[in-house]
Amino acid sequence: MKTYKVQRSPFIVPTTDGKVIKEHFGLATDGDANISIAHMIAPPGWSEPFQTPEFDEYTFIIKGKKQFIINGETVILSAGESIKIQKNTKVQYSNPFNDVCEYIAICKPAFSMELVNREE
Repeated sequence: MKTYKVQRSPFIVPTTDGKVIKEHFGLATDGDANISIAHMIAPPGWSEPFQTPEFDEYTFIIKGKKQFIINGETVILSAGESIKIQKNTKVQYSNPFNDVCEYIAICKPAFSMELVNREE
């Protein structure tokens, strides 16, 4: 019995906003509701609605910059920086900059549309 799993074909999440989401582990790939790990590429000008997720979210910036509005405070991270946002925190993610932002997102428990609580 193997005690590890190599992920070579992550689940590509369908999007309509130009963002690329490749889930390596989580509900969509292996059914694990405890954690999700995704590689993201956000194009310039991308943004999501405000949300109040029922999971902790860790973000590590690989390339470019990403803007977070957290309970009304604006935080900008650059390549090599990371952040943990605790569950039940109102946040908006965006890339209002001129360059692509590439990052890793880890959600605990795993990301799901039922737990993200996006505003309309």
